[in-house]
Amino acid sequence: MKVHLDADKCVGHGRCYALALDVYDADDDGHCIVRFDGDMPTDLVEAALKGVHNCPEDALSAEGRP
Repeated sequence: MKVHLDADKCVGHGRCYALALDVYDADDDGHCIVRFDGDMPTDLVEAALKGVHNCPEDALSAEGRP
């Protein structure tokens, strides 16, 4: 599974990294950074999806099978 970020939609609510700090981080302005460019490690898929499903702007999406 891969997580994609639409940086233009992210306004920095921080729910993603508050819920899944192992998967997401924040830049200097508080906007989301996805820590993995490729496939998500299996043990972090659930946390990654929690961030995707809790983004109020739908800036995060998941692709592929977990």
